[in-house]
Amino acid sequence: MSSELVPAAENLPAHPDNQISDSTRDRIEQSVPENTRAAYAHQWKAFAAWCSPAGRTVLPATAETLAEYVGHLADLDRAPSTIEQGIAAIRTVHRHNGHPGLPDTSAALAVLKAHRQDRAAAGKRKRKAPPITLDPLRAMIDATAPSTLAGLRDRVLLVLGFAMMGRRSELAALDIADVTFTEDGLVVLIRKSKTDKDAVGAEVTIPRGSHPDTDPVRVLRAWLDALAEHGLVDGPLLRRINRWGRLQDGRMSGAAVNERVRCLARAAGLPRADTFTAHGLRAGGPTEAAKAGTPVAFIAEHGRWSPMSPQVHEYVRAVDRWRDNPMRGIGL
Repeated sequence: MSSELVPAAENLPAHPDNQISDSTRDRIEQSVPENTRAAYAHQWKAFAAWCSPAGRTVLPATAETLAEYVGHLADLDRAPSTIEQGIAAIRTVHRHNGHPGLPDTSAALAVLKAHRQDRAAAGKRKRKAPPITLDPLRAMIDATAPSTLAGLRDRVLLVLGFAMMGRRSELAALDIADVTFTEDGLVVLIRKSKTDKDAVGAEVTIPRGSHPDTDPVRVLRAWLDALAEHGLVDGPLLRRINRWGRLQDGRMSGAAVNERVRCLARAAGLPRADTFTAHGLRAGGPTEAAKAGTPVAFIAEHGRWSPMSPQVHEYVRAVDRWRDNPMRGIGL
């Protein structure tokens, strides 16, 4: 069964009013972030694979089928967030194949709620990637080899990810032309991002740093100089490098950025290194900014969050719990 967001023309009635061209279908597909498309396709494939041996209809699926599938995922102890994504994927494919509102999710959500309660009773909590604050950031920087191409690139990955509070997809999408040197530091153009639905773009200003190993200007300049020595003055900023330290065609993927962060955490000997992800860079920036007393609105704007985003407030609250703790200073 197709998992396309838009049904193929041959699956629709033949009337011209129901037809769209291949180029229009492609644009509709491209309007959905690549990571979301990949995740939804994976979720739909898993659902279809479960339905077949169970003798259940994949499209349109009933509310009972969806509830049973959620129960199946709960039996496998899948994370609630994974199950939520699966429900969303199934509903999305139904909607785009002419079945809006199907399947009903009431029973499925009730099963998911019980699964959450069971996990809570068992002491299981949602895993969060630790924020990469200044201390672990510097440890990871120290674990790189600045005399190598991989080391120079990894420093850019770490420092820009932290300083621009970047998503891994934003880092992977950067081109050399997207970064401009100014008297005060850097201006980074984010052409599109997860929350920029219309691809308006955003510019992030990054001031010069005080430490040579983490100064965004110095780190980026060293990498661009190395690329220029290899005749590369445009195209992807974060490029693929093979195991022998040779530059490859093409940019790093978001998944590769994520894996590189984890590898550097291991190399630095950080506690629970396997839990580190690229999201830790995005979380570390606002955490340190909150410690320095930066207003939430400024942090949200810099990181391209909504001012009322619960996520950015979560980072700030993590700092406030210690700074403004009611037990602090009472003479315990």
